[in-house]
Amino acid sequence: MTEVKNKQVILRNYVITIPKDSDLYVTSTTATIKFKLPADTSATSNSKELAVIVKNLYLSCDPYQRLFMEKIPGLSHFKSYTPGSPIFGYGVAKVLDSQHPDFKAGDLVWGTTNWEQFSLITTPKNLIKIELSDTDVPLSYYAGILGITGLTSYVGLYEYCFPKEGERVFISAAAGAVGQLVGQFAKLMGCYVVGSAGTKEKVDLLKNKLGFDEAFNYKEENDLDVALKRYFPEGIDIYFDNVGGKMLDAVLLNMRVHGRIAGCGMISQYNLDQPEGVTNLMHLIYKRVRYHGFTVREYYHLHPKFLDFILPHIRQGKIVYVQDIVEGLESAPAALFGLFKGHNIGKQVVVVDHE
Repeated sequence: MTEVKNKQVILRNYVITIPKDSDLYVTSTTATIKFKLPADTSATSNSKELAVIVKNLYLSCDPYQRLFMEKIPGLSHFKSYTPGSPIFGYGVAKVLDSQHPDFKAGDLVWGTTNWEQFSLITTPKNLIKIELSDTDVPLSYYAGILGITGLTSYVGLYEYCFPKEGERVFISAAAGAVGQLVGQFAKLMGCYVVGSAGTKEKVDLLKNKLGFDEAFNYKEENDLDVALKRYFPEGIDIYFDNVGGKMLDAVLLNMRVHGRIAGCGMISQYNLDQPEGVTNLMHLIYKRVRYHGFTVREYYHLHPKFLDFILPHIRQGKIVYVQDIVEGLESAPAALFGLFKGHNIGKQVVVVDHE
């Protein structure tokens, strides 16, 4: 049988400010899970145009997906979602049929896919094959620590911030998917690490389970500048920025000379009709601070190197990884939008199929 029911998560319409669960809805259609005719895979020069059909297993919930729910004029490298169509993101999948010479039925892959049970992927260059030798760790990890989340943490810290032993590192949204890993990577380098989070439970997690030296609840601080000076009396060498806004403004006052900032995300700004201004930018000049914004899609080529780095640490228990898993596509809208309410602890993952 080549036709099956296909449950999908659809964007109802473009979102203007704070998203609601009803901005996404779940429906069913049909999907073809086998190509009618095999492609001529000997034509490798055109292999980038050959498609792959996959069954999605795990989907990654990421704050950046909120940006794709509105029109983003003038940014050709950011593709907005289309109302009435499935949204897309990173996930883990099993290949059911392939026209592409690099993939065959039964292969496990991670990369960009639609939020649905079965997907036709016409750009397999965005897929990375999961080697069987690496499947001694949970497959869901490729929706997080072994996939886009881990690679983002690795690239932001090591490619842009160059941590050295004894340096002082601050991470915002530190109990989130990326923050929890950046902090542990910095600790492996012998750094002093402090994270901010939004609940007592998350602060306790950072200090008692993830090995941060200190952590604080930013919601309980009347003055973020004062709070940062309490934990960094000598200033901050490295800031891994996941939130932007008022926290970034306060951090700029506390950066040390020749400090480095990795601009990974700005979740505090995504739902604002008018983004907050950052008023302390002159400190980039006063202190010769380097701020580098990045997107991880430019660093897929580093994934093998990243696996060589991270897998031994996971297997030896030197890295703790926290997942927040929900079951079924019906749970996906609430799971995704829960990121902006601080509902998740660790990496938010949606299970589509346990196979």
